[in-house]
Amino acid sequence: MTTTSASLILTVIGDDRPGLVGELSAVISAHHGNWLESSMAQLAGKFAGIVEVGVAAEQAEALTQALGKVGGLRITVEKAKPRESAGKGRRLKFALVGHDRIGIVREVSQVLANHAVNVESLETHTSSAPMSAAVLFHAVAELTAAPDLDVGALTGELERISNDLMVDITLDETLRA
Repeated sequence: MTTTSASLILTVIGDDRPGLVGELSAVISAHHGNWLESSMAQLAGKFAGIVEVGVAAEQAEALTQALGKVGGLRITVEKAKPRESAGKGRRLKFALVGHDRIGIVREVSQVLANHAVNVESLETHTSSAPMSAAVLFHAVAELTAAPDLDVGALTGELERISNDLMVDITLDETLRA
């Protein structure tokens, strides 16, 4: 007898405290779930995360019900689409650093969307500039695009907005694993 499996995506948020990841992983394990991928962080006193869990299809509903009973966390469960093969898309790595101001992410994301570039992961933070009181904004992103992406046009448009935003932007192509 073969068992079909389900892939669930959990979004998790709650007040940060020790033991949250342990509680979450215990519920997943108790329902024979396999913790596949995750990204988690503590932001402004809140714990926030996203987790992909593989579980036997017949256990998915029981796991979903049990996750709803975890105290102190708001957990949303979505069934994931089947994984697509890596295909022939291009992978790009994007980095930005500059003086913090409202609208940086919006302006960069508009350029990426105009070129049909998908943001697969995005990490941002702020820091103090060395030898000044200025606040710097940092962003690093993993991107995917169609094989026929005009990288020159994308780079040109990013360079134009980098002058307006007064930020340094780098865009590099990476090899697909």
